[in-house]
Amino acid sequence: MEVIDASDTILGRLATQVAKKALKGEEVAVVNSEKAVISGKKNYIFNKYLERRNRGTPQKGPFYPSRPDMIVRRTIRNMLPHKTERGRKALKNVNVFISVPEEFKKTDIKKIGKEASKLKCGYVYIEELSKYLGYKEL
Repeated sequence: MEVIDASDTILGRLATQVAKKALKGEEVAVVNSEKAVISGKKNYIFNKYLERRNRGTPQKGPFYPSRPDMIVRRTIRNMLPHKTERGRKALKNVNVFISVPEEFKKTDIKKIGKEASKLKCGYVYIEELSKYLGYKEL
């Protein structure tokens, strides 16, 4: 199993790399999901995700997550062909965690993608976004 650290990594780039590995049949664990970054202006990102949350009905959906690990998992899911059997199998190979669980503390953790500090535009941490969407346990 490959363990990937998501801290200060751009979410879209992280999701594409994890999706490629999952489609090859590798098991992937993403840790520190709350420290991943979405690039763009803060107000635009907050409004976009809030519109997604408020769309539809609570009974019928669409259902958009507010937990940081589930936001990252849904982004990875959207990079996969999740409506096919191959995509569903690949998604089962992906695990996303908030912070680093005890079982992965002694393993080798890789970094993927660009650092957020190199961005010239603004960015928002997933942790800030999930608090804005109403998630309280961080």
